[in-house]
Amino acid sequence: MNEWQVAVAQPDQLGESPFWHPAEQMLYWVDIPAQQLRRCNVFTGAVESWAMPMEPGCIAPAAGGGLVIALRDGIYRALSWGGELARIVRFSHDVRTTRFNDGKADPLGRLWAGSMYEPRDARKAELYSIDCRPDNGDGGRPLVQLKAQNAVIANGLAWSPDAKTLYWSDTPNHIIHTWDWEAASNVMRNHRVFQQLPGKPVGWSTGQPGYGGRPDGAAVDSLGNYWCAMFEGGRLLKFSPAGALLAEIALPALCPTMPCFGGDDLRTLYVTTASYNRSPAELAKYPQSGCIFSTRVDVPGLPVNFFID
Repeated sequence: MNEWQVAVAQPDQLGESPFWHPAEQMLYWVDIPAQQLRRCNVFTGAVESWAMPMEPGCIAPAAGGGLVIALRDGIYRALSWGGELARIVRFSHDVRTTRFNDGKADPLGRLWAGSMYEPRDARKAELYSIDCRPDNGDGGRPLVQLKAQNAVIANGLAWSPDAKTLYWSDTPNHIIHTWDWEAASNVMRNHRVFQQLPGKPVGWSTGQPGYGGRPDGAAVDSLGNYWCAMFEGGRLLKFSPAGALLAEIALPALCPTMPCFGGDDLRTLYVTTASYNRSPAELAKYPQSGCIFSTRVDVPGLPVNFFID
């Protein structure tokens, strides 16, 4: 693997949910606490920002144009960049303590979005699928299903190349789950633990050895390998579909948040990172925290899935 390059030098507070738009040749992502959607022409370096009324947890491109966006209180649709936000689904969770976090569209065009319980002292995070396809069996009205729960922070959502395996992680508990998934019926079965990673040692602080981070956002490549950002670990982990650790790749930021594959050949790996609430000592050691990094990889990733409505 080549050295990391700075793909976007303008730092985010908490960059998340990156995807490569193949038609536009643009990299999209969100900055959650800044309440911004962002996109970049990586060839010119030009970055555009779009202010949101609440924190955006995740975004996905829509087949009909524009974006679908999970904000704190629900799912919204914008037909174009900077366009009007139309709410698709409002959720009943307490927005004072819970917001949407990691998510993306599945291979058949449903949006999946997981929540985050901000006090982090109870397992109240959940994972939903939101099906707005015209043939969803409900006349195209949003069909919302609770798919998983009993987590603190939903993260790591991804599907295998054959669309038969689903991954989902709970970041504070250092666990990555997996299920067999039937795409057409949207049924998850045979839950098992894909990885149980070591927890943070008591008393650990930034700069000390002995902690490899916790699983944040993820992406899957065309061979089915699962690439996971390790927040506070300063690295990506690459696991085979069987769970074997294939690679550990250091990053120039301690808090990577999510990888995605892009470029015409899907062999450019992009990684968002965080600078929000990080210590002055950490930011001095990792001055490019919050930037988006890129490198070239041998195995291409999977193209982004588009939301269908």
